[in-house]
Order: sequence, then structure tokens, then C-alpha cells
Amino acid sequence: MRPGPEMRILVLCPHYPPDTAPTGEVMAALCERWVARGHRVDVITSLPWYRDHAVAEGWSGRMVRTERSPGGRIRRWYPFPADKGRLAARAMAFAGFTVLVGADAAAAARRSDVVFAMSPPLTLGAAGWAAARRGRVPLVFNVQDVFPDAAVQTGVLTNARVVAAAGRLECWVYRRSDAVTVLSEGMAANVRSKLDAGADPDKVVVIPNAADAARITPSDRDNPYRAELGSAGDPANTVVMYAGNLGHSQPLELVVAAAQRFSDQGRADVQFVVNGAGVARSTVAEAARRLDNLHLSGWQPPDRHGEVLAAADVHLVLLRSGLGATSVPSKVYSVLAAGRPVLAAVDRDSEVARLVAASGAGRTVDPDDIDGFGAAVAEMADDAAARSEMGRRARSYAETAPGPDRIAESYLELFAELTGRTSRME
Repeated sequence: MRPGPEMRILVLCPHYPPDTAPTGEVMAALCERWVARGHRVDVITSLPWYRDHAVAEGWSGRMVRTERSPGGRIRRWYPFPADKGRLAARAMAFAGFTVLVGADAAAAARRSDVVFAMSPPLTLGAAGWAAARRGRVPLVFNVQDVFPDAAVQTGVLTNARVVAAAGRLECWVYRRSDAVTVLSEGMAANVRSKLDAGADPDKVVVIPNAADAARITPSDRDNPYRAELGSAGDPANTVVMYAGNLGHSQPLELVVAAAQRFSDQGRADVQFVVNGAGVARSTVAEAARRLDNLHLSGWQPPDRHGEVLAAADVHLVLLRSGLGATSVPSKVYSVLAAGRPVLAAVDRDSEVARLVAASGAGRTVDPDDIDGFGAAVAEMADDAAARSEMGRRARSYAETAPGPDRIAESYLELFAELTGRTSRME
């Protein structure tokens, strides 16, 4: 099914390429496919700033930049960048950015058929509601991470008044959205539990993220990126890699503890690589200075994504206990598409655990189980044949799972339902 008449979709999101945030890549994949189906897509987002928490070189000097895209327009506003560790400054930054986006969206919504707002930040939901009301069109609120739950559970947000205010805003946006889209059934249950009594639970719709299995394909592990790891990337070694955000949500202490254990055992054949940036980078860097088998790699540009995925013999997916119902790391889909084994330290009832079990692509351990994590690493490192089979299963699963085209179509069908448009069989 696909909507018949052209739709005009207004997108509000915190990041968009060339910004490097994963959520920006998710949004771009959707927008490109909507445009390819003949719809107009106008995007209101920020100037690129994610990587260094500062406006990227070549983008500063102006409050807003406008560019024409193949199917519409992209407006990029100044994001008032602030480091994640400065909570008050970050909150003020989101507020200032939301005011700019909201004012712009209110004008653009009069030429739109639906408003699609991404969270976090929650404040874009409020901006999306104001724009949708001004344009008298539906609001679809896309939740990539359930906030403030994740911030509370990781200890980032501790002030009771701030937590309560964020919770009220969260429920306020859910109540006023025509549909709330989430990535998993666990996230759906979380959101539904916060709806008002009598609210239609069917307004919460599960539409997962996906990797493009046509673009991300298995390739030789002995590539230029692995070569840059030096002796750690020796073909005789097993490279166990975490690539992604180094933040409060990731139990990176598991990686440090496992590296320490293998070092104490004199096992130089197992090398741990942590690739990324974030507030927890310094913790990993300190451990890497004393452990010869733990390596901290710098951020890699998007065009090297395939090399990074291929270079590892085992990829780690890490999410602290209790976060399984608030987040689904999108990297798991990319690892499956790359045909690599997965070791996931996540809640047993989480979407990631379900994916690993359904695909047969790896192992899952509890995120608080340091001994279990170390044992799983050893088991996977010692059985190359099993790793190869896990990688084959990972790729097979990625090839048969709904891809970006199907996911984009699911959103279009939802938009069509909300706008009262008819659909036609293709």
C-alpha cells in the first residue's frame, strides 16, 4: 500500500546530515524515501554540531541557513551547543533551539499536510504540536528514546522538580499527538502506561528503525581501518569492538573489566577496541593507558562506517539495566547487515535481546553481569567457526527483515490514515 496523492510532510528533528548523529541518519533515510515516492518533505533542524558539541567548520556565522533539497527545503537553525555534562546549559540550549524551530514550523505548517517531530528532545514535541495546531494538521511524535526515563535511570537527571516537570511535558505531548511512534513493543508499553485513562492505546504505533542491507554488506575484516589498529588488528587476533556513543547509557565498565581479565590471563590474542566519543570517553582512555589489549579509537566519518563494521570479529551492543524499555540502539541493525556476530549486554526482555535471539547472531548477557560478559567474550573468541555461523545468520536475518523502504512506507500509511487520504495498491 502507499498513499495516492502527494503529501507535504513537515519534519522537525534535532540533527540531519551532514550532522553525524545516528538519529539524523535515521531521519534522512526516511525523508529520502518519501521524496522518492513523490512527496514533498520540508525539514527544520539544527546546524551540524553533534560531533564536537560546537557548530561544525563552515557552518558558523549565521543563525539560520536554508537549502533546497530534491523534494523540498531544509532549514538549519543555530543549536546553542552545550556539552552533555552541563545539564542546565543543555536544557537552555534545547529551549532556545525549540523557540526558533517552533516559530519557523508554525509558518511552514500552513503549507503542510502532517507534522512529524522527533524526540529527544521532548521540546520538539511541543513545537510540533503548536505547528500542527496552527496548520490544522495531524502531529506524529516519533520517540527514538523515552525521555526523561533514560536520563533518570542513568543518574543524569536527579533533581526531583526537573524530573517531574519533564514527566509532565512528556505526557502532555503524548496526549496532544495524533500518533506516537516508537521502536519496540517495550517502548510502546512504556508510553501507553503514561497515557490518560480512556486514551486510545492504538495511537502508540511500533515502527522500528532498520539498516539498509543493500548498502551495508559483509566485507573483508582486513581493511584499512583494522590496519590502523596496529598489532591489535593482527589477523591472528580476535577484535572485540564497541563502536558508538560513549555515554551514561552504556556500561563500558564491562569492557574495561573484560580487558583487565584477559590481560591478567596473558591472552593477547583478544583485543578490545572502543570507537566513539562521549562523556564516558575519559574513563575508557584512563583504562586504555594501562592495558595493552584495550584501544580507544577516534571518531570515524560516515564514509568509513562499512570499514568499522567489517573490522571487528565481535561487535558489542551495550545498554544499562532498565533501559530496554526506553531505547533501541540503531547500531544493532547495522551490525546484523554487516554479517558480524553480536554480544549484547542488555535487559533480557529488550528489543535488542529479541533481535539477537530471533536472528541467532550472537549472545546476550545481563548488563550487570561482569563475569557472564567475560565468559561470553571468551566463548566467542575461542570458536571461530561459531562466529562465522553467527555472522551468516546475522546477514540472513538482515536480508529478510523489513528494510528502510518498508519502514518508510509504514510511516506513509500512518500519515495517510491520519490525514484521511485514500490509499491504492501498488
